[in-house]
Amino acid sequence: MIKFSEERLKKVNEIIARYPEGKQKSALIPILHMAQDDFGGWLDAPTMDYVAEILQIKPIEVYEVATFYSMFNTKPVGKYLLEVCRTGPCMLNGSDDIIDYIKEKLDIKEGETTADGLFTLKPAECLGACGYAPMMQLGEHFKEHLTKEKVDTLIAELRAKAKN
Repeated sequence: MIKFSEERLKKVNEIIARYPEGKQKSALIPILHMAQDDFGGWLDAPTMDYVAEILQIKPIEVYEVATFYSMFNTKPVGKYLLEVCRTGPCMLNGSDDIIDYIKEKLDIKEGETTADGLFTLKPAECLGACGYAPMMQLGEHFKEHLTKEKVDTLIAELRAKAKN
């Protein structure tokens, strides 16, 4: 059964308490982040239903938010989520080539995960770092001025890290 730990539930309640009575839906995004972090890196229907129950809102209200924002994953992802920006400035600086290179190197398509479960490639909309294009987000970190060589190095480092 999906359930936050007592410690995390305390944090959930602190977040909900920031908002006026009857406006607990305002806590949805931070609680979805917590749920995604705690329950496998993605949000399945039972997890979203659990969040709806906590916030006393309809499940569809959670589904709408989780499927709208690209920061939420509604299907399983690899240990490393490679989110490559594909909007204007990054595209003009070669992000399409980087995405194609990653697809070829990892033998996956956009939105797919490698057979070993390590990598998922997810094209992203603007990551707000146009001056560092092309770039990707990797968890809480940004990888800038990407080249094929930088992608090779990054993937090798992540594979080595996963073995430890």
